[in-house]
Amino acid sequence: MERAEEFEQALRRAGVRITRQRAALLRVLAAADDHPDANQLYQRATEAGAGVSLATVYRTLSALEAQGVILKLEFEGEAARFEPADGTHHDHMIDVETGEVTEFVNERIEKLQAEIAAELGYEIVRHRLELYVRRKT
Repeated sequence: MERAEEFEQALRRAGVRITRQRAALLRVLAAADDHPDANQLYQRATEAGAGVSLATVYRTLSALEAQGVILKLEFEGEAARFEPADGTHHDHMIDVETGEVTEFVNERIEKLQAEIAAELGYEIVRHRLELYVRRKT
């Protein structure tokens, strides 16, 4: 199923009406290959001719998050960003100078986290790792 269709079905399950503007916003969100914030999505949808309001963007994102189809990422000192919840587990590196977000997976880190939790008598239910970085000069 296409991601935009999945988003639309999630909104319908939440009782949200799918307007032409909201459908255009869903296509913009589905096409995002970065981690846009609400303002960036609003700008992209506006550029695509959606005629959507910023309030509609926020309401739509909130409904999608409540349905579990997108994740809200709150990185230090930045506006909340969003990504689809359908991907495999990954962690994030956030460039503190540019705001660029890089996804990564590292099996050594995953194994070490599980080992540390086990040593302390726990098992990991879920986790999120964020590395705040800057390019070496």
